[in-house]
Amino acid sequence: MKRVVFMFPGQGSQAVGMGKEIYEQFSTVKELYNKANNALGIDLKKLMFEGPKETLTQTENAQPALLLSSIAIHSLLDAENIQPVMTIGHSLGEYSALVAAGALSLEEALPLVRTRGRLMEDAFPKGQGTMAAVLGMSEEDIQNVLDQVQDEIVDIANLNCPGQIVISGSRKGIEQATEILKEHGAKRVLPLNVSGPFHSRLMEPANNQFAKYLDEVTIHDASIPVVANVTAEPVKNSNEIKELLLKQLYSPVRFDQSIRNMMDENIDAFVEIGTGKVLSGLVKKINRKAQIFTVQDVASLDEFVSWFKEDA
Repeated sequence: MKRVVFMFPGQGSQAVGMGKEIYEQFSTVKELYNKANNALGIDLKKLMFEGPKETLTQTENAQPALLLSSIAIHSLLDAENIQPVMTIGHSLGEYSALVAAGALSLEEALPLVRTRGRLMEDAFPKGQGTMAAVLGMSEEDIQNVLDQVQDEIVDIANLNCPGQIVISGSRKGIEQATEILKEHGAKRVLPLNVSGPFHSRLMEPANNQFAKYLDEVTIHDASIPVVANVTAEPVKNSNEIKELLLKQLYSPVRFDQSIRNMMDENIDAFVEIGTGKVLSGLVKKINRKAQIFTVQDVASLDEFVSWFKEDA
């Protein structure tokens, strides 16, 4: 049996029309979307299929939309008896990874990530926090620069792949850090189109409120290991999962190390499930020899299922 990892994308991968083709082809997916609308009390399906883009991109809408599109495709793979040996998600995607591993139900996860999105938006004054991708510098060198930023908070937020690290903080802090980074050898510093300083210490106010909502949700032990963003290590225990989800809001996403750790487990393929190809691109930069699939429509679903069942 082939050993595969299911990967689930995070915020930024959303797009108007996401999941529509899959929805139209499968009655079981239609049922899932109806369940999602009922769980949220909004017409998420209409927003995903028709937009407007500005509304879909709002954190509290993008997060449940990405979760739903990923889990809809996962349900089709599950129906084909295709099971991963591990799951991983990038930031928000960790919730999809936990649903796929049986630690959270979709019905409870959807309102939870919508609340998470709202709290993240509200944690820091609108327009005053942001993020930027730093290309061509090591974590250590970037941290040395961030330590020089004065009177503002800027943290390392995402360790995505070699030479691509995202920083997060106050807008003034990011501007200050950008100047110093360029002086210290960064190839480029690219501002990201985000609405807040996610995965930085500035998210701690959201974390304190989020803890109350997380307490109301039932988290089970995962049936398979989920590689946690905070530690880059596999986790199955429900109490540990909960603790890591709280830390995740204000801690860096250790995606690069997570993938490297999984590559030691004789993985045959990394499969990105949902919208976009962001994670697939990162895995290729971590190890260009890795076998990668992106499953986001009927054609890519059929291609992966055929590959998985070859010689089975």
